[in-house]
Amino acid sequence: MKQLIECVPNISEGRDLEKIDQITAVVETVEGVRLLDVDPGQATNRTVITFVGEPEPVIEAAFRLISRASELIDMRNHQGEHPRFGATDVCPLIPIANISMEETAQYAHKLGKRVGEELGIPGYFYENAASSEERRNLANCRAGEYEGLAKKLTDPVWKPDFGPAEFNEHVASTGATAISARDFLIAYNVNLNTTSTRRANAIAFDIREAGRIKREGNPITGKKVLDSQGEPVRVPGKLKAVKGIGWYIEEYGIAQISYNLTNISITSMHVAFDETCKAATERGLRVTGSELVGLVPLKAMLDAADYFLIKQGRSLGIAESEKIKIAVKSLGLDDLKPFDPQEKIIEYKIADTSKGLVGMTLTDFADETASESMAPGGGSIAAYVGTLGVSLGTMVANLSAHKPGWDDKWELYSDWAVKGQGYKEQLLALVDEDTHAFNKIIDAFRMPKDSDAEKAKRAKAIEAATLYATEVPLKVMETALASMEVMQAMAQDGLQNSLSDAGVGILCARAAVLGAYFNVKINAKDLKDRKKAEDLLTRATEIVNAANTAEASMTQLLEEKL
Repeated sequence: MKQLIECVPNISEGRDLEKIDQITAVVETVEGVRLLDVDPGQATNRTVITFVGEPEPVIEAAFRLISRASELIDMRNHQGEHPRFGATDVCPLIPIANISMEETAQYAHKLGKRVGEELGIPGYFYENAASSEERRNLANCRAGEYEGLAKKLTDPVWKPDFGPAEFNEHVASTGATAISARDFLIAYNVNLNTTSTRRANAIAFDIREAGRIKREGNPITGKKVLDSQGEPVRVPGKLKAVKGIGWYIEEYGIAQISYNLTNISITSMHVAFDETCKAATERGLRVTGSELVGLVPLKAMLDAADYFLIKQGRSLGIAESEKIKIAVKSLGLDDLKPFDPQEKIIEYKIADTSKGLVGMTLTDFADETASESMAPGGGSIAAYVGTLGVSLGTMVANLSAHKPGWDDKWELYSDWAVKGQGYKEQLLALVDEDTHAFNKIIDAFRMPKDSDAEKAKRAKAIEAATLYATEVPLKVMETALASMEVMQAMAQDGLQNSLSDAGVGILCARAAVLGAYFNVKINAKDLKDRKKAEDLLTRATEIVNAANTAEASMTQLLEEKL
């Protein structure tokens, strides 16, 4: 399986769009790398760039970007709100798919070695690529920022992990670079109804894991409390795996709290938002919204939606698109500028852009089915009919969860709606998968057959494709049968005004089972492995019998109730 890593370099330029374009353009010169996001900030004078691909192409793109940034950005002229010490300030690598953190760290080391040797830029490895425990924290590596870099490079304790240990003319221009392998980090800013950086910082200290330095008497001007080693004692903040500072953003005319959420399985975006709201209220301030810098995982958005839906006592079994809307509005992600999920959610950004059957309009789908093309055929239609059936059952569950007077039962119906959504997504995926399976058979038959070796390879491919084309409709059958539980539960205990909807839903599910059954039979007859074919047909017959029994029972119940 393909390995994927993400790279999120932050360059110290957020105002000159021409320079930013020239720097980011080099990413797209590397084949196999996809530039996902470029997010400049004027006040911070910093741009967050995101690209993804297989490891080797990604570190090649990162090297080219660091090289181009060092040519166009002179750190001697840089000013900005964000801590920084180099033209390419940080360059983290993040494992996305089929690659471990340890392997990702090895690629970080490979990149750093090239940057030091070929570009003459000094730097440090941090987080999971760190050479020592003290260097794991980016704040330690970047302490003193650019202005303190000349002194830092000559300190034996802070000898660079790569590149020259001297502040020569070249380094005076490029500064240093921090390279890491790390978990997915969300750069997340919370907006306040104030212009006071001091008050924003006070809230940041309330929330961030590092908290604030303990002082005697006055918490701001009082004498620092020191431990037995003479180090300042810290009062920890409320949330783990959170870094944060307050700043004023001139382009928006407000103060923000800028968070780095370094592990969203420990502290999620919505928890950071809610805790900030509480801390702001305690200090007489109000949170007006928030801002994502760069990209966000889909799960973080869906978790936020579920969090706020639960607080409202509303069903969680709604469509993903509706959940995204709930998350955006609840977090105020459109407070400062429009929030486009297709551009800001990483899974949407890297998704295959071809629409497939499920991306068509109803009319286009019907027209495509009615055309002289052999696909989509009965298998895809069976899967879609099953999708419609369980969608009706899910609708009844959501209506039941929202019924006045049933507030004590909303979680029960929400659970059924969530189950229904799961079945719906599985069946939708099978709509396209059935057509893909048919196309695999066509491709196999088109393979060359001039030699004995080619004939053997072709025969093997045809058998494998035929088996797959039998297993996909069997999966449709299994999923459609399982989905009947939603309609059965709703007919028994759901909103009784929607009994007919549950009834139509189970009829659709049964139609999906029978329709897919015909596809299992027609493909199984061509399998050379007759034992496998008979096993598949036996299982398919069992599913048909179970679906017929469930539909008959449901019909009797509806006749009695109606």
